[in-house]
Amino acid sequence: MILITSFILIPFLAIFIIPFITFKWKGFLLFAAILVEAAISSYFAVNTLMGETYNFAFQGSLITGVINLQIDALSGWFIMIFNLIFLTGSFYGLFYMKAYKNQSHNISMHYIVMILTHASLLSICVIQNSIAFLIAWEIMAVSAFFAVIFEHEKTGTNKAGLNYLIQAHVSIVFLMLGFIYVAYKTGSYDFSAISIYSEQHAGAAVYALFIFFFIGFAIKAGFVPFHTWLPYAHPAAPAHISGIMSGVLIKAGIFGILRMLLLIKTNYTTLGYIILTFSVISGLYGVMLAIVQHNLKKLLAYHSIENIGIIGIGIGLGCVGLGSGNLILASLGFAGALLHVLNHALFKSLLFYTAGIVYQATHTLNIEQMGGLIKKMPQTALLFLLAAIAICGIPPFNGFVSEFIIYSGLFHWLQNPSLMSIIAAIMVVFGLVLIGGLALLCFTKAFGVVFLGSPRHPLHHEVKEAPFFQLLPLYILAFFIVSIGLFPKVFLSILSRPLSLFTGVTNLSFLSPNSTSIDSVQHISWMSWGLILFIFFVYLIRYFFTKNRKEIISTTWGCGYIAPTPKLQYTASSFVRSYSKLFGVLLFFNKKEKLVHGVFPKEAHYETRPYDKMEKWLIDKFLHQLTTGFNKFHFLSHGKLQFYILNGVLFILAVLFIPVIIDNILSFIAFLKQL
Repeated sequence: MILITSFILIPFLAIFIIPFITFKWKGFLLFAAILVEAAISSYFAVNTLMGETYNFAFQGSLITGVINLQIDALSGWFIMIFNLIFLTGSFYGLFYMKAYKNQSHNISMHYIVMILTHASLLSICVIQNSIAFLIAWEIMAVSAFFAVIFEHEKTGTNKAGLNYLIQAHVSIVFLMLGFIYVAYKTGSYDFSAISIYSEQHAGAAVYALFIFFFIGFAIKAGFVPFHTWLPYAHPAAPAHISGIMSGVLIKAGIFGILRMLLLIKTNYTTLGYIILTFSVISGLYGVMLAIVQHNLKKLLAYHSIENIGIIGIGIGLGCVGLGSGNLILASLGFAGALLHVLNHALFKSLLFYTAGIVYQATHTLNIEQMGGLIKKMPQTALLFLLAAIAICGIPPFNGFVSEFIIYSGLFHWLQNPSLMSIIAAIMVVFGLVLIGGLALLCFTKAFGVVFLGSPRHPLHHEVKEAPFFQLLPLYILAFFIVSIGLFPKVFLSILSRPLSLFTGVTNLSFLSPNSTSIDSVQHISWMSWGLILFIFFVYLIRYFFTKNRKEIISTTWGCGYIAPTPKLQYTASSFVRSYSKLFGVLLFFNKKEKLVHGVFPKEAHYETRPYDKMEKWLIDKFLHQLTTGFNKFHFLSHGKLQFYILNGVLFILAVLFIPVIIDNILSFIAFLKQL
C-alpha cells in the first residue's frame, strides 16, 4: 500500500514543481517522475508475469462503492510496454524539445500532461470500478489532447486536436452506456458485475453489450471505420508524443477489448468473427491509405491502423479458438496478438522518433521534398531501415515473429473440418498476405525516397545527424527489436501467464507438435542473421583486396541524357503510380495542376493529395448535414438583447413545465387504461 501511495503522490509532486524550475530541469524532472512511476509499477508487473496477482481496495464513495484495483498478468504485460515506451519517449523528448526552449509555459504544460497521460494509462490497467475507470480514461483523453496541440499556433494542429478530443469523447459515451447498463441491471459498478450479468443472460443482450464496449475501445485503438482521428493527431503532435500515441496510447483500446473478453462470458466464436471482420478491413484499408501518403508522419499513422488490424486478427483467432475449444488455436492467436502489441510499440515508436529527427533536420515532413539523407544522417537512416524491415514482418526482426505465430494459428485453423471455418481462414490468410506485401511496397517507397538518391529540393540550412544521446533511446528500441527476433522463445515464455488468463494453460509446451512452428521462428531468424553476417564478411574481404586501388568517381551513365537533374528521380507519387491506378476505385485524390501549353513549357505543376474516402462518407457528409441543420436556426442570432433574454426565459419555462405536462399525460393514459 505504501508503494501505491507513492505512485499517486509522485506525479502530483512533479506537476506542482515543473512550472517553477528552469527549462533544463523541467525535462529532467519529467524523466525522473516517469522513471520512478515506471519502477514502482514495474515491480508489480514483473511479479504478475511470474504468477502473482495483486488486489487492493479503496473506500470509494456512496456512488462508486468500493473501488477495487487488480494487477494481474494482462495488466503486467501492458504496464511493462507502457513504461518502456514512455521512458524512451520522455528521454528522446529532452532533446527534441530543445527547439522550443523559448516557450517555457507551453513546455511546462506539455510535461505536466505527459506525466498525467502516463499515470492515467497505468491506472486504466488496474482499476476494476466503472466510474473510476471512466475518470482515468477521461484524464488520459484530455491530457493526450493537450499533448497533441503543443504547437497550437498552427490551425491544422488545433483542428487535429479537436478532432481527436471529440472522437475520444464519443468513445467515452459508448463505454459509459455499457457500464451504466450493467450497473442498472446488477446494482454494482465493479467490473465483476459484467461477468455476473453475462453469465445470467445470453443471446442478443450480451452481444449488444460487447458491441458497445468494442466500439468504445475500437475508437481509441483506431479500428476502421473508427480511425479518422488518428491520421491527423499523430502528424500534428511532436515526434515523441506521436511515438507514444502510436506505441502505447492506442494500445489502451486493445487492453480494453482484451479485458472485456475476460469479463464477458458468451459465445466466443461469434465475437471472434466480429473482431476478425473489423481487423482484416482495418489492416487492408490502413496500409492501402499509407502507400499514397506524402506526409511521412501521416504515412506512419496509417500503418498504426494496419498493425492494429494485425493485432485484432490475433485476438479474433484466439476468440474462435476459445469458442471451439481449440486451445492451440486460442494460444497461438492471443500469443501473436500480445507479442505484436509489444512489437508494434517498439518499431512504430522508433519510426516516429526517426521521423522527428528528419523533420528537425529538414524542417519538412513532405516526402517529395526529401532525398539523399542517408549521406548526412547515416545512423537515423539505419535505424529507420531496421524499423521498416521489422514492421514489414521480414526476418530476422521482431515483426516477423509475431506475424509468424498468427500465420501458424491461421494454418492450424485451416485443419478445422467446418466449411465456414476453412473459408474464413482462407480469407484472413489472403488479407494478411496482402497487408504484408503492401507494407513492403510502402516502406520501400518511404526509405528510398527519403534517404536514397539526391536531394529533390535545396535546403537553406545544414542537415546533420542528431546527437548521440538523442539517438540512445532509439538504439535501446532497436536492441529489443533485434533481441525478440533472435530469442523469440524467451519473450513467448514471459507471455505464458497472460495467456493462461484466456486459455487456463500456463505451459506453452502443450502446443506440441505445433511447437515445431515456434522453433522454426528462431531457426529462421538465426539463419537470416547468418546470411547478413556472411554478406558483411564478403564485403570485408572485398574491401581488404580493393582498399589500395585507385578510386575513380564519376556520374552515373544517363542513357545519353547529358543534363540530369534531381527532379528526374522517382517521386513518392510516381513510385506507386501503378498501384494508384490499380486501386483507384478504393482511393480518393484531390488534384491540383497547372495546364501545360506549348512544346517547351516554362512552368508546369501537378500535385495529388490523397484523402480518406471513408472519412468523406462517414464524417464529412454527416458534418455537412449537421451544419446545414444548424444554419436553419441562424434567425435566432439577430443581435438583439431583449430577444436573447426572452429566449432564455422561454427555455426555463419549458424545462419547468414540460415534465409536468408529460407526467399529467401519462397519468391520464393510466386512468384511461383502468377504465
